[in-house]
Amino acid sequence: MEDRIVIIGAGHAGVQLAASLREAGHRGPLTLISQESALPYQRPPLSKDFVAAYADAEPLALRPEDFYRGVDLVSGARAESIDRAARVIRLDDGTLLGYDRLVFATGARNRPLPCEGGELQGVLGLRTLQDAQSLQRRLNEARRVVVIGAGFIGLEFAAAARARGLEVTVLEFAQRPLGRAASEPLSSWFLQAHSDNGIDLRCGEGVRRIRQTGSGLEVDSAAGSYPADLVVYGIGVQPNSDLAEDCGLACENGILVDEALQTSDPRIFAIGDCASFPLAGKRVRLESVQNANDQARTLAHTLTGVPQAYAELPWFWSAQGEHRLQIAGLSTTGDEPVILGAPQTGKFSIALFREGMLVAVESVNKPADHIAARKLLGSGAPVTAAMVQASASLKDLLRNSPIPA
Repeated sequence: MEDRIVIIGAGHAGVQLAASLREAGHRGPLTLISQESALPYQRPPLSKDFVAAYADAEPLALRPEDFYRGVDLVSGARAESIDRAARVIRLDDGTLLGYDRLVFATGARNRPLPCEGGELQGVLGLRTLQDAQSLQRRLNEARRVVVIGAGFIGLEFAAAARARGLEVTVLEFAQRPLGRAASEPLSSWFLQAHSDNGIDLRCGEGVRRIRQTGSGLEVDSAAGSYPADLVVYGIGVQPNSDLAEDCGLACENGILVDEALQTSDPRIFAIGDCASFPLAGKRVRLESVQNANDQARTLAHTLTGVPQAYAELPWFWSAQGEHRLQIAGLSTTGDEPVILGAPQTGKFSIALFREGMLVAVESVNKPADHIAARKLLGSGAPVTAAMVQASASLKDLLRNSPIPA
């Protein structure tokens, strides 16, 4: 209980771990290293409510300031190197920090634009508070926005910009939006929903270059050119695993950990977006607040003497304008979709089956379905397509099944 624990990263995973460690009884030194100077904040609102606001908006703090009286928060600092033999971290200002247990909660960073012109003024990613503040200021002067990438971040930002009355074009290299995260029927529904909202969403258009013009910017795709006052990109992320690699930890698309979230060094652990972990027989790396928080809670038990394996059901959410998407479970291409409800009403779910068994549920403006789906999938009990189709709703199936509600 008196171990010196150092957490590198002060996002959702790092701050939750610090809180959970104190709740679990850890009374030893606890240090949280943050590269940003601001008090640790919530990231999801940055692409939604934050950029939709006209006036300067304040970020939502992850914890009140007095929380850090029990945690040594080192702000505006970057961990530069780790001596695993001596168990010492060197910060970029030369400070040395010793540790007994070390946790990487370093998150991920935006994948850079691979095209010419990605470095121009007015071409911005959206990941940090500084990014969001810069975008908010530029949106006050913009009239036309081009968004590159139709994933969660791109579509959330596009909807927020459209709510401000801007002309919005979204360019997506893949043949459908949300291609990495959603089923084909859900992709098609969101394509139509955003188009009905006045967003020009174009799939199958890779960006070739971005040019500076007299009046602003010009985005050249494989099919045409689009003028813009502002270009925002969201084409995926890369795990922040460089420091882990430099100190010799096993890494591959993230920092490799086992079921207990332990790295190849038994004194070092990794959680959140930077961690690649085993789940249902395969290795995954998930980018979600749920995964970050639940891994932090699980690891807190392990670090305080009650070892636990991480096996929580993944779930995700995205607010795109007036539409709230919630996903329980993990689906893959080839899973069989079954529509529940009426998509034309804007309130429906899609149940996804693999070899006849329920593996995921996508819900649009149907929070009751999402809650029921999490309980059904989280129970581990088999749920067949016939069971779902024979029930009036997922909530009804949960109520009438032997699965504990």
